[in-house]
Amino acid sequence: MSFCCGASMIGTQGTLKHYRTHIHNVPLLFCPVCHRIEVHYLIEHEYEILAEYAHGDGAHEIDFQEYVDGRENPALYENCVNDESEEPLDIVLNQIDMALDLLSVAKQMADAEWEEQLKKRLSVLSKRKAKLREKKSLGHSR
Repeated sequence: MSFCCGASMIGTQGTLKHYRTHIHNVPLLFCPVCHRIEVHYLIEHEYEILAEYAHGDGAHEIDFQEYVDGRENPALYENCVNDESEEPLDIVLNQIDMALDLLSVAKQMADAEWEEQLKKRLSVLSKRKAKLREKKSLGHSR
């Protein structure tokens, strides 16, 4: 699994800007807690090469999938607990469950620093869960 600040990262695709070039459909990992985004480590080398060539050619926009082996790599997101196609509330609930499990381990290990980090993460995730539930209830009341 890919982790950031202790939360498992979500597999997705998105657009990144490299100087003046927008590169679309880049496989990414996204942290649901701190919102950090990083290029998926399995394609990082290909991304860097493509980004440099595109910038050197003066391209304003390119599609990653058109230039890098078009076949879908099944191993790309198999280490991600969640992916962007899932319901956002389900993702947050899954992240909370994992953080609670880790908090139990941190307590057993008497690791106060890790416990504090997990409590902060749970606070962020709880706020996000409340916002998603509020948004969902507003959507149903219309």
